[in-house]
Amino acid sequence: MQTEKTVEWVKLSNFKGVSRMIDQTLIPYEYKKVDIKTVDEMYNAIKIMIVRGAPAIGIAGAHGVVLAAIESMGKPNFKEEIIKKADYINSSRPTAVNLSWAIKKQLDIVKNSQESEEKIVELLIENAIKLEDEDIEINKKIGEYGSAIIPKGATILTHCNAGALATVGHGTALGVVRSAFEKDPTIKVFADETRPRQQGARLTTYELTRDGINTTLITDGMGAYFMKKNMIDVVVVGADRIALNGDSANKIGTYMVAIAAKYHNIPFYIAAPKSTIDASIKTGDEIVIELRDKKEVTVINDKPICTDKVNVINPGFDVTPASLITGIITEYGIFKPEELYKIFE
Repeated sequence: MQTEKTVEWVKLSNFKGVSRMIDQTLIPYEYKKVDIKTVDEMYNAIKIMIVRGAPAIGIAGAHGVVLAAIESMGKPNFKEEIIKKADYINSSRPTAVNLSWAIKKQLDIVKNSQESEEKIVELLIENAIKLEDEDIEINKKIGEYGSAIIPKGATILTHCNAGALATVGHGTALGVVRSAFEKDPTIKVFADETRPRQQGARLTTYELTRDGINTTLITDGMGAYFMKKNMIDVVVVGADRIALNGDSANKIGTYMVAIAAKYHNIPFYIAAPKSTIDASIKTGDEIVIELRDKKEVTVINDKPICTDKVNVINPGFDVTPASLITGIITEYGIFKPEELYKIFE
């Protein structure tokens, strides 16, 4: 089991520090941590997916505001500089709402505090570390609630990576798997490879096999085949943004899995914290879908796999309609999509 944080603030002195994170672009070939020291480095780390997964991106954003404050110390427009830099960081990944959520948490401190620059930096660091610790506890609660819906001896299908590497620790969808495994070590997991970045193949299988959980890797097109053969009992995935009606954006390919699960009468669950629910949007039609570099599709291991004359469209996410979702597992319990509003009451 993972015992260290995927992303954490490391104090070096009173007003100096770094955001230390696992470089997820290197896994499974290499396990390495990198120190992010500037706002530009944080923007790049989020953009090229050194850090990825909605909750982890959120924490990285909180750290980014700390870096913005440190860089802005001594400048005439201290608070305005922080806000400008925070907006820049927020533009790095438009779909995952946790990024803007965490940045807003930090900017509320900046805007509302009448303290000195040094004290504001100190408050931002304290809040960033608090958000880190809360994330782990939230994920453990999600795991505990979610484990109740996993049948004994079940085989769980998951898509992309919603594990410890996508959070500060434990994970959302894989947090459910981990908590279920603690109660029933006979459970198994089928992991979609998740083209084009292969987070399922590179990251999910890496995490689960390290934990001793029986894991089978399949390609993205194989899910319905195994569902028809009655080899999948339940689907659990994460989310990057959830509309108030339950429509959920997750890694591209999730929608296809949900359709197949519905056809085969297999329960399909989303596991995500309250911070992933965007109460400002009513449906998934309002979710901005990030379009990514075509080379993610056309190049594997630095080698092109197709002619350079072909057209490529590379959306990073799709939206699964609430009608295909059995339930949404949060730190407050499990909700039907149409009852999601209750989490804010």
